[in-house]
Amino acid sequence: MAWIYLILAGFLEIFWAIGLKLSEGFSKMGVTLATVIAMMASFSLLAQALKTIPVGTGYAVWTGIGAAGTAMVGMFFLGEPREVGRLACVVLIICGVLGLKFMS
Repeated sequence: MAWIYLILAGFLEIFWAIGLKLSEGFSKMGVTLATVIAMMASFSLLAQALKTIPVGTGYAVWTGIGAAGTAMVGMFFLGEPREVGRLACVVLIICGVLGLKFMS
């Protein structure tokens, strides 16, 4: 169950990271509220996961999901550059996250 919490926390990190951009400096109240709720839920799920999963592994997986996911959302939905090098780096992050999952 801890890994499910951790994966959900990572996806919520993507949501709130994108929310930071879309809130335009917290000037859009609805987006800001959704972003803060996603932050709290993400941290709460991360805390639950870290009861069982080692902190180094859990934190690396959480940030890896967030970083890779946020980069992909930026590239495919927010018009950020989709260069081969950037995509290759995202693949490396995903490989690292999977490696940590299967090594623990």
